[in-house]
Amino acid sequence: MSLGRAWAHDMRSKLEQASNHGFEGIEIFFEDLEYLADTLPAGRTPQGLKDAAASVRSMCKQFGLSIINIQPFSQYEGLRDRSRHAARVEELKLWFELADILETDLISIPASFLPEAETTGDMSVIVSDLQKVADMGAARSPPIRFNYESLCWSTYIDTWEKCWDVVQRVDRANFGLCLDTFNILGRIYADPTSSSGLTTNAASDTAASIKRLVRTIDMRKVFFIQVVDAERLHKPLTPDHPFYVKDRPARMSWSRNCRLFYGEQDRGAYLPVKELLKAIMNSLGFNGWVSMELFNRSMADTHSSVPAEHARRGMAAWARIKQDTHLGGRVAVPAVPAATMAEPLRLPSMYSNVFAQSETTLVNPI
Repeated sequence: MSLGRAWAHDMRSKLEQASNHGFEGIEIFFEDLEYLADTLPAGRTPQGLKDAAASVRSMCKQFGLSIINIQPFSQYEGLRDRSRHAARVEELKLWFELADILETDLISIPASFLPEAETTGDMSVIVSDLQKVADMGAARSPPIRFNYESLCWSTYIDTWEKCWDVVQRVDRANFGLCLDTFNILGRIYADPTSSSGLTTNAASDTAASIKRLVRTIDMRKVFFIQVVDAERLHKPLTPDHPFYVKDRPARMSWSRNCRLFYGEQDRGAYLPVKELLKAIMNSLGFNGWVSMELFNRSMADTHSSVPAEHARRGMAAWARIKQDTHLGGRVAVPAVPAATMAEPLRLPSMYSNVFAQSETTLVNPI
């Protein structure tokens, strides 16, 4: 995804550019499987999607790329219409097959952003629904893990604190969370409908939230992180703004059009990602996959240079991340979405038993 939308850029070219620019792993966006399936004999059917997954797996092996996860299994938890819930549970069985074919053990679930008329905020329902998928995944061989993620425009679970609360209540070994710098800061620091681009108490609320995160989060439940920034708009995202879409949350429209790679202040990036990232990397000692999940209007540009340019920018961002967080290792930058860095970055000794085989690497969703 981060290297170009599926209808604008084919999967092979994106995988090739990820590999060429030194990435080691990718996140698979379901959209890419759908569009690849459209080019195969079975089309966009369950069999066609499985054929597409097999093709992606083969290409990833050719290019030396690990597959970190498949995502997003969205709009699932809390459905008021329980027949829709049952249908999603059945759909998940196909996702399990796709995960097996892709040789990944992780499925990502973003918190629902359906209207309140369609989804409930009843925590008992939300938790029960997520326990259901976790138990289904745990029963498989090999087991499937899930990571839950708050979106800054989700209907109910729109902060990392609420997401962490859900993960604790679900209380399953194979159910963790993803910490996404954009979605965390896009809720507590940024407001695209404001002329300043900021929430009322942006600085103080963000500082307090970061302190809580360091005190609260058990890093064993953080399955990977996503690190991106976003562009400050020149004018508020109100009905007269070109990014405005009726009945769509403003933060969602902003997200779809304006995410940027880490450190791209020259393109308008303004979120305090560095402070949050240092808390996650340095204070909490995160060691694992680092994803750059970009969404930006540039990804729909059909010019053939887009995947390579995004991969180049992603690797430049990784170099800045390593410099700003004082991480070791080497950055291979010739001349995202989904790739990882080459050199292992070890955890502090207090975590060495838990993550002895883990690496901090850069990954972006294709």
